Amino acid sequence: MAGNWKMYKTPAETKAFFEKFRPLVEKSEHCEVVICPPFTSLAAAVEAAGGSRIGVGSQNIAWAREGAFTGEISGPMLKAVGATHAIVGHSERRQYFGETDETVLKRAQAALEFGLTPIVCVGERLEQRESGGTEAVLVAQFQNGIAGLTPEQFAKIVIAYEPVWAIGTGKTATPEIAADAHRAIRAQARARYGAPAADATRILYGVCVKPDNVKSLMAQPEIDGVLVGGASLDAVGFASIVNF
Repeated sequence: MAGNWKMYKTPAETKAFFEKFRPLVEKSEHCEVVICPPFTSLAAAVEAAGGSRIGVGSQNIAWAREGAFTGEISGPMLKAVGATHAIVGHSERRQYFGETDETVLKRAQAALEFGLTPIVCVGERLEQRESGGTEAVLVAQFQNGIAGLTPEQFAKIVIAYEPVWAIGTGKTATPEIAADAHRAIRAQARARYGAPAADATRILYGVCVKPDNVKSLMAQPEIDGVLVGGASLDAVGFASIVNF
């Protein structure tokens, strides 16, 4: 159960969140919990999560160890601050900042090289869904952005399906629609890495996950967890999602 805070919360607000959140999930051993705050709040989150089972992830990672990459953040920097995960290829990175399947692969490889768990995002836009291209998009994003990983690397990643068409459009993916997409992604994993690897891969669902729909989503066998946006900003609300 992962929370992506996007461009919200200062270090002080991060500390206040964890003071409320930690007691609500301290007995939640049924799942892995990860919070991904902005870069400026990573250190505060790591400190606030200290001694708990809550992991802290970044919202991006550079493909280089260091260098002239203004605005990027490297794996060694994230490890040094105490991060455990890194979101890679989020739809907003693809939409606004030119992320491609090829750079997604490079960033995922960098996360693994530096001991971080990449949460690799895939998903189709509205025009692609309406034209019947959902599966083709997911296949291309898998083939170009994930399939370049070795079997050993693939075993260490998490995949997140985000239907971009459901972000802020008023349209929603039903649990059944989400499960169909997850099956298509898992079929690609099975073809590339074999059935045991595909079955072991955790595929999360993202977009408009809320306390009132998480149970129906998680009732789908294909859905192994969620990547929560806005609802993860509220400590009580996100705890109720974790404890669905």
